[in-house]
Amino acid sequence: MLDLLKNIDHDLTVVTEEKIALVEKEMLKHDQVDCPVIHRFGPGVYIREVSIPAGSTAIGHTQNFEHLNIFLKGRVSILEDNGEVKELTAPMIFVGQPGRKIGFIHEDVTWLNVYSTDITDIEKLESIYLTKSDGFTESVENIKAKIDNEDFKKAIAEYGFTEELVESQSLNELDMTPLPYGNYKFKRGNSSIHGKGLFATANIEVGEILAPARIAGKRTIAGRFTNHSINPNAVMKKGIVGEIDLVALKTIKGCHGGFDGEEITVDYRDSVKITLEMGEKCRV
Repeated sequence: MLDLLKNIDHDLTVVTEEKIALVEKEMLKHDQVDCPVIHRFGPGVYIREVSIPAGSTAIGHTQNFEHLNIFLKGRVSILEDNGEVKELTAPMIFVGQPGRKIGFIHEDVTWLNVYSTDITDIEKLESIYLTKSDGFTESVENIKAKIDNEDFKKAIAEYGFTEELVESQSLNELDMTPLPYGNYKFKRGNSSIHGKGLFATANIEVGEILAPARIAGKRTIAGRFTNHSINPNAVMKKGIVGEIDLVALKTIKGCHGGFDGEEITVDYRDSVKITLEMGEKCRV
């Protein structure tokens, strides 16, 4: 643990979040261990239970507020802000301060962060109480993209397509048609999944029709640029606006700050199925 930081900065008398972020960036290049998180709720309380296996170096997300900590099980060495290493052995209960920590797990750990709140939306809770680093967020997106790409290959293989065939059909713009006049909550942009993709620019609700994907046998950008995901947030359906419409399966978040919203994705299996059912040549 100390060696990791020494490679970043020989001065360990002050351990900053910036230094920890640099260590995190290096650690994220390697395989990650399973660290299950269980979310527990009671009247006015949210408990975030994290388990970490022995032999791991763990870096926590930044805690935004002081809160109750219950160290339920295990033994861990924590690097303090002044560069000293402090060993903690469960069970312990104490109030944790804002900031983030790095530690080495000697024995399997179970750690509870306890927050006073009536909110039960986990995504909202994490946005309030935790700040996740840019490096971590980028790594998560890369992992998701890798999983989606692997499942994309499986999906097209199930229908006997090759990647070369899919790519050539995707690049063929002879069957493209503009979106009709209307209001749209997405834009085209660079995708971490593959090439270009569609990104929400405003919040999209479940069941909302984003756009026609095919009109009079031709694809719009909704049919051309919607990428595949193993966990899609949209689906191609027999159309109301067009022959095939792109419809939201989940709430899709739009622009936040100066950043584009979530990428809009479908499962290509469903897209191929609906196209074949309508008796048309499949284009994915």
